[in-house]
Amino acid sequence: MDVGIRELRDDLSRHLAEVRDGRTITVTDHGKPIARIVPVDGPTRLQQLVAEGKVRPPLQRKRPARIPSKTEGTVSDLIGEQRR
Repeated sequence: MDVGIRELRDDLSRHLAEVRDGRTITVTDHGKPIARIVPVDGPTRLQQLVAEGKVRPPLQRKRPARIPSKTEGTVSDLIGEQRR
C-alpha cells in the first residue's frame, strides 16, 4: 500500500493499525517511494525469499576476515619490491 507523507501524517493511527495487522506501507514523496513501514514481528525480506524458494541460504558460514599483516613503507614501495 502506498501512502503520501501528508496522508500518513493525517491518518497515522489508522496506518499504524494496518501495519500492526501485518500490512507493509510504502511512504511516498511526490509519488516516489522514500520509506517502508513494516511489522516488527514479520519475516525479513530474505526470510520471505527463502520461504518462496527464490533464494537459498548459504551452505557454510562466512569465514572471518584475515588479520592484516604489518608492514613498513607505502603500498607503492611494496609493489616496487615485488616487481624486482
